[in-house]
Amino acid sequence: MTPTPRPTLRQAAPGDYDAIAAVVDGWWGRPILPALPRVFLDHFHRTSLIAEDTGALAGFLVGFPSPSQPDEAYIHFVGVAPDARKSGLARVLYERFFDLAREHGRHVVRAITSPVNTGSVAFHRRMGFDVTGPVTGYNGPGKDAITFSRTI
Repeated sequence: MTPTPRPTLRQAAPGDYDAIAAVVDGWWGRPILPALPRVFLDHFHRTSLIAEDTGALAGFLVGFPSPSQPDEAYIHFVGVAPDARKSGLARVLYERFFDLAREHGRHVVRAITSPVNTGSVAFHRRMGFDVTGPVTGYNGPGKDAITFSRTI
């Protein structure tokens, strides 16, 4: 049985960006914030999620229904605090996003990651995503990516 995480989930708000920006590079152990500009929470906060544990940020998911692919939703960025990893929180965030995607009439969820992010690839496989790649030049020359797709 998967342990139930203690954090509570809520819809994100634009003001959550500062809390995410303050921790995300530390959570990854490298500069990652440029991949998550403020515009994502300004424009997609209603379908993004915040997990809090005793008032502190424990995790987040930034995702949205695709404005161009009417059957699809996209998860752009997910982060879980190092002390909350292996708690099931990432799974809870994804499952809640799947519910949001269905509420918007979406039946496919997509995401991508870097080929070096083997933990993300393994997680997406466990979550039932089809994994493709690395796709050469996905984000431009020398910027390969692993793509994920799951029917919900």
